[in-house]
Amino acid sequence: MNTISLKVNGQLHAIDTDRETPLLFVLTDELGLRGPKFGCGMAQCGACTVLRRGEAVRSCVLPVGAVGTDEITTLEGLGAPQKLHPIQQSFVNEGAAQCGFCLSGVILTAKALLDAQPGASDEEIREALGSVLCRCFTHTRMLRAIRKYADERIS
Repeated sequence: MNTISLKVNGQLHAIDTDRETPLLFVLTDELGLRGPKFGCGMAQCGACTVLRRGEAVRSCVLPVGAVGTDEITTLEGLGAPQKLHPIQQSFVNEGAAQCGFCLSGVILTAKALLDAQPGASDEEIREALGSVLCRCFTHTRMLRAIRKYADERIS
């Protein structure tokens, strides 16, 4: 076991764990966060997505020891229930979430894309989200919410 310093959602944490422990398990089991979820454990479904250096990464395969000094942002780190981040508010306004299992993947992937490419086309958004699995069939509403968020950012 090692003591690892980890900055998550703006707060510094000292965690006693093996450096090879997947970041997802530290986030959920040690820090009690519920945004990232265990889905497939193979970085294929997107349920465990977090932001690292502004990029959407899969926390189920990222060893906590590899994070270093990078800050990690989870879905709950974007905004609070009293003051949602604009992309979260857009999802609420459009009724774009049902079970919520895929939301970390969808919202954080979309945010990372739009931070890097504010003028991303609908096709580019769909392509970026192609690696996130969702079973609720709210894709149309999700895409509408993301488009509205993107358009509000550049207007």
